[in-house]
Amino acid sequence: MKKGPVAEKIPFEMEIHGDNRMDNYYWLRDRENREVINYLNEENAYTSEGLKNTEQLQTNIYNEIIARIKQQDSSVPFLLDAFYYQTKYEEGKEYPIYTRASSDKPDQMDILLDVNKLAEAKNYYQVGGLEVTKDNKILAYAEDEISRRIYTVRFKEKKTGDLLPFKIENTSGNFYWADDNTTLFFVEKDLETLRPYWVKKWSLLDPYREAETVFIEEDDTFYVSIYKSMSSKYLFINSESTLTTEINYIDLQTNDLSCMVFEPRSRGHEYAVDHLNGLFYIKTNLDGRNFSIKICPDQFSNATRWSTKIAHDENRLIEDFCLIQDYLVITERFNAQTNIRIFKEDKDYLIPFNEEVYVVNLGTNVNPDSPFIRLIYTSLTTPTTVYDFDFQTQVLSLRKQEEIIGGYDPNEYECKRLWSIARDEEMIPISLVYKKSNYRNEKSPLLLYGYGSYGHSIDPTFGLARLSLLDRGFAFAIAHIRGGEEMGRKWYENGRLLNKMNTFYDFIDCGEYLINHNYCDPKQLYGMGGSAGGLLMGAIINIKPSIWAGIVAAVPFVDVLTTMLDDTIPLTTGEYDEWGNPNDPVFYNYMKQYSPYDNVEKKEYPPMLVTTGLHDSQVQYWEPAKWVAKLRELKTDENPLYLHTNMEAGHGGASGRFKRYKEIALEYAFLLNLAIVK
Repeated sequence: MKKGPVAEKIPFEMEIHGDNRMDNYYWLRDRENREVINYLNEENAYTSEGLKNTEQLQTNIYNEIIARIKQQDSSVPFLLDAFYYQTKYEEGKEYPIYTRASSDKPDQMDILLDVNKLAEAKNYYQVGGLEVTKDNKILAYAEDEISRRIYTVRFKEKKTGDLLPFKIENTSGNFYWADDNTTLFFVEKDLETLRPYWVKKWSLLDPYREAETVFIEEDDTFYVSIYKSMSSKYLFINSESTLTTEINYIDLQTNDLSCMVFEPRSRGHEYAVDHLNGLFYIKTNLDGRNFSIKICPDQFSNATRWSTKIAHDENRLIEDFCLIQDYLVITERFNAQTNIRIFKEDKDYLIPFNEEVYVVNLGTNVNPDSPFIRLIYTSLTTPTTVYDFDFQTQVLSLRKQEEIIGGYDPNEYECKRLWSIARDEEMIPISLVYKKSNYRNEKSPLLLYGYGSYGHSIDPTFGLARLSLLDRGFAFAIAHIRGGEEMGRKWYENGRLLNKMNTFYDFIDCGEYLINHNYCDPKQLYGMGGSAGGLLMGAIINIKPSIWAGIVAAVPFVDVLTTMLDDTIPLTTGEYDEWGNPNDPVFYNYMKQYSPYDNVEKKEYPPMLVTTGLHDSQVQYWEPAKWVAKLRELKTDENPLYLHTNMEAGHGGASGRFKRYKEIALEYAFLLNLAIVK
C-alpha cells in the first residue's frame, strides 16, 4: 500500500510545571498557511485513493439511505400565538421551508422562509433562530454561511417578502422580539473565542444605531443564552458554566427593560427557571445532585423563599420540565431509562411505554393553554414518533411516525439492554441492536459507539442510516459509559476531571464484555465516537489497541493539553470544570495520562478513519491533523490510517438534508471494507 503523506516536522517546544513537550506539528494550526491547506488536500487525496475500491459501496450506501427518506415531508404543526408553525421539505431539496398558518385557517400555509433559495450557490448554509414580531410585520432570521456558528441576523418585511437593508452580525443565532414589535434582544459572540457573552437590545426604529448593552458576562468560563418564559412575561438570560448557573430576567410587560438577577451565582449551583400562572418553577441542585423542583411567587426570586414541589431523589435524575395549564411535566432518568412524569397538585403518574429500551423526551411545547403535552418517542428499532398526550383522558395520540420509504419492519430487528461489569465492579449499561436474520453472535462484526463527556447521554435512538450496517450483518451497540448521565448525575461526576480515566476503561470493558459473552466476532469489534467521543477513541487505542479491528474518530478532541493551555481557542476556558485546568500541575499531570496526542508511541494501532472540518469551531481541525501526522510517524503497523477533511464545513459536517449522509456513507464503507461479513 502506498505510504501516506508525511507532514513536515518543525519542532515547537512547550514548557510548564517543569515539563517539556515537543510538538513537531504545531505549525498545522494556521489555516491561512498555504502549506497547511496543501497538506490537508494531500491527506484527502490519499484517503480517496486508499478507499477507491469502496467508491461503489459508498455510492450504494448513500443512495439507499437517501431512498429511505421521505422526500416530500412535513413536521407536525405546533400552535404559537394563534398561528400553526410547520417545517416542510420538498422532493430533491436539501433545506427546510418554514411555514405557518392562522389558527382560524389552518390549511392555508404561508411560507415564512424557503431556506433552499437562501442556500443557492453556497457551499454551506444554516438557519438559526427565526421569529416574527407580534404584529406580524417583520420576520427576523439568523444565518451562518461558513459553519463557524457565527450568525448574522437579517430582517424581512412579512407582507412583501423584501429583505431589509440592515443586519446584525456576530451573533449566536439566539434572539427574541419584545412585545413592542420593534425591540430585538440578541446574544453577541466574542469573535476570537466564539463565546456568546453579550446580550444587547436593538431597535427597528433606529436600525443603524449601535445596539444597547443589556447584560455582559465578564467571566470567560460562562456562556450566555436567552429564552422566553412559558407565560411570555419574562425574558431569561441564562449565564452558564459547566457546573454553575446564574439567571437574570427582564419583565417584558413593563416599559422598563432592565434586567434583574434571579439568584446570584454560587459555585456548583445549577438551576433553570420558567414561569406560569404567577409562579416561578426552578429546577435546582441545592438539595442534591439529581435536582429537585422548587416554586415561588413571581414577586420573590431569592432561594430563601423557594418551596419544594418535587423532592430530590438520589436514584432519579430530573432532566427537564415543562409547564402547561396547571400541570408540571418532567423528564427523568432512572436506571439508564428515560421517563415522562405528570404532576398535578399532589398527584403524579408515569406515561407507560411497552419497549424494554426506548427514549422519550419533550417535543415542541410552547402553548401554555394546550390540552396536551407533545412527546418524541424512539428506540433502536422504532422510528422517531410524535405523540400528543391528553391530560384529561390520559390517552396517547399518534401524530406522526418517521416513514421509511421502501418498507421497514421493526420485527426484523432485535434490541437488548446488556450490563457490563467494569473493572471497579460498576455496572455499565449497553444498548444492542441487530437484524435477526443476519446476526450470528460470535461470528458477527459489531460497531461499538461511545461519548462519555459533559453529562451528555447517548440515547438508544433510531438511526435510518444505520440500517445500511445492520442489513449487511453488523450489530450496533452503545456503551453508556461514565461521563454521561444515563445513570444519574453520579455517572457524570465519576467520569470527569480526576475520574476521567473511568470513561476510557468503561468503554474498553464494554468491548471486552461483548467479545467474552459472544455478542460479536472477537476479531471484528469496531469503535466509533465523535468530538469528545473522538477523544475516547484516541485514548482507547493508546490504552488497549489490540481488541479493535478498526476505529472511526469523527472531529476528535485529541490534543487535550495544548488546547486546554491556550485560552484563545474557542471553548477552552469554559471547559476547565470538565477536564480540569492544566495550569494546575495536578490536573496537568492527570490529563497528560490520557491526552491522545501526547501518548502516541511506537506500537501497532488498528486501522483508522479520522474526519474533521476546516471551519470547525468546537474542535479545531489541526487537532486531528496533527494526531494523524504523529500516528503516521510513529505507528509500527501497515494498517490504513486516513484523514478526511471537509474543506467547506465545521463541527456538524455538511449542511443540508442529504449531503451529510455522504460522510456517513464514507464511514460505513470504511468499516465494511475491513469487516468479514458472513
